[in-house]
Amino acid sequence: MIRIPWNMWILIALALLSHGIIGVCNAQDYGGDQPAPPKEAQTCNGIFISYNFQGREKTYPLVKNVTAQAWSFRALATVLNTGATELKSWKLFIGFQHNELLVGADGAVVMGGDGDGFPIHVGKNGTVLAGYPQADLKTAIDTAGDFTQMQVQVALKGTQFGVSAKATPMPKSIKLANDGYMCPKLTTKGGYMHSCCVKNPKYKAKDKIIKTKFLQRQPGDLTITYDVVQAYEASYHAQITMDNNHPLGRLDQWNLTFQWMRNEFIYSMRGAYTHIKDPAECIYGPQGAFYKDLDFSNVANCQKYPVISDLPSEKENDDKVGKLPFCCKNGILMPKTMNETKARAIFKMEVYKLPPDMNRTAITPPQNWRIQGRLNPTYRCGPPIRVDPTEFPDPTGLPSIASAIASWQISCNITSPKPKEAKCCVSYSAFYADGVVPCNTCACGCDDDTRCDANAAALALPSNALLVPFENRTNLAKAFAHIQHKKLPKKLPCPDNCGVSINWHIDSDYRTGWTARVTIFNWEPEPFVDWFSAVRMKKPQIGLEKVYTFNGTKMTDPINTIFMQGKPGENYLMQETNSSKPLVEPKIPGKQQSVIQFTKKRIPHLNVVAGEGFPAKVFFNGEECALPKEFPKQSHAHQPSAGLIPAMLVLALTFLLMTDRLN
Repeated sequence: MIRIPWNMWILIALALLSHGIIGVCNAQDYGGDQPAPPKEAQTCNGIFISYNFQGREKTYPLVKNVTAQAWSFRALATVLNTGATELKSWKLFIGFQHNELLVGADGAVVMGGDGDGFPIHVGKNGTVLAGYPQADLKTAIDTAGDFTQMQVQVALKGTQFGVSAKATPMPKSIKLANDGYMCPKLTTKGGYMHSCCVKNPKYKAKDKIIKTKFLQRQPGDLTITYDVVQAYEASYHAQITMDNNHPLGRLDQWNLTFQWMRNEFIYSMRGAYTHIKDPAECIYGPQGAFYKDLDFSNVANCQKYPVISDLPSEKENDDKVGKLPFCCKNGILMPKTMNETKARAIFKMEVYKLPPDMNRTAITPPQNWRIQGRLNPTYRCGPPIRVDPTEFPDPTGLPSIASAIASWQISCNITSPKPKEAKCCVSYSAFYADGVVPCNTCACGCDDDTRCDANAAALALPSNALLVPFENRTNLAKAFAHIQHKKLPKKLPCPDNCGVSINWHIDSDYRTGWTARVTIFNWEPEPFVDWFSAVRMKKPQIGLEKVYTFNGTKMTDPINTIFMQGKPGENYLMQETNSSKPLVEPKIPGKQQSVIQFTKKRIPHLNVVAGEGFPAKVFFNGEECALPKEFPKQSHAHQPSAGLIPAMLVLALTFLLMTDRLN
């Protein structure tokens, strides 16, 4: 018997392997450097999500106070499609709770940022990550188990505060933020948490489901459509359309910003303009290195985060920048309840690309969209989602339809103002109470002023103080406190810092009805054109009889809301102006006033004194105003005998008072 040396056996085995005689079973290919999915995902039939805390280090400045000490941290968020349905435009909510600042999120964009890029403060209410560049997660069935198409991993880097050295700072929760999914169980062990999100069987889409090649267009208070209408190898033309869909939404002097992700730049624009036109950013950047012969002096904008505004109305027929439908309205986007033609804005821009995107189909829409106005609601915008191409009427006038080359939609929704972050405020007063319950302290934010108390309750005021700027109210407030026998704090409360304030005054309360007087004060240096206000009452049975001076109607959407605007010729709310003696007398706010008459036909037992005659919400130009925390209290000097006065006499006295105040 011939004995074969052991090294010869190795050579024979290698030869057999190379010719496929011996089969080898390879493990699943997880793609690139991505690690294998965790074992917990094997039992998930849906969308597996996880958050893995990877460590932290104490960073400067080093302080003894634990709550003030900063730590740099790293974490890995994972979204894996283990189900049988493709997940379009994935969104992951992470409930950060340690005053975190994100400084990096590789593999995603942060929704609702300030539009200026990192760092982004996410530690109060958490944040939502959206997929970029990989927005869709396909199934194992459609990809033969290719994890590079099924899974995305987001490397998070940031700073956190208020945790001890021994703690493992984890988010409150994580969940899939896509509609129609629920994440019932969250398992946390040490620095690792995970959940399996499945489709909610009770979820029903609001609209009838229409099968499309891409995602359905999403509803939103404000929707932005990014349409590519012409495409070339090195550039493309995009049309941006903004539609105001909220019955109380509004934007004045809007500023729109977004983030270019592939070093694109705006070569030219029509229907809008950029705030900064600095060719140096292109010349000394990758744009200048590639386009060596391009004259950048005429380029519209080279910033990564351009700020774009509407053109003034006088540019509407300009041959170079105007002549575009729905453009050039001084940055006004009204609700359709006021003016449908002013509820839409359109502008176009020519965008230049850089390698490796030098072909017609390599188009990446900008991310991190943000829009804001002068004194308007705060909008939170989602990421662009690919939708079916927008259809337009044929420009030749023929009865045919032209389509965009590609379309994306950005859906933005109004958010309720956070405490001390409103832009307008409300004060309360009543015929049965002494003085005024003023706007809350720092209702619209606080200055860094150590001379006042940002957390103290606002001081009650005499009614004449409403016509006086806050800096001139101190003596009036002190005198009123003395009359009311109330002790003043050593440090007086800070001002409300609101550009617009609204006083809601209960004028009368009688057996069959009651009246309220609403006064709007403009403390801004600029007027408000075509302004509107809205009040949402607490009881749906409250009957509106008439609004005097203003045009007033009761809305069905939102329900139980009274919409008010100035009548033709009186829709101009003046700005703050100097008095006749500016050296000795304070400035005078712009002011408009009206009386609202209500009936008690359906609510005969309405308790006005208990606060049922005051609104649940008040809006000015779409912005929700801050409301006082208490109602006026009935004083001993005011008896309910006023309720015996006939209604018409009350109205007559009210109009005499209004005429005197307005003059």
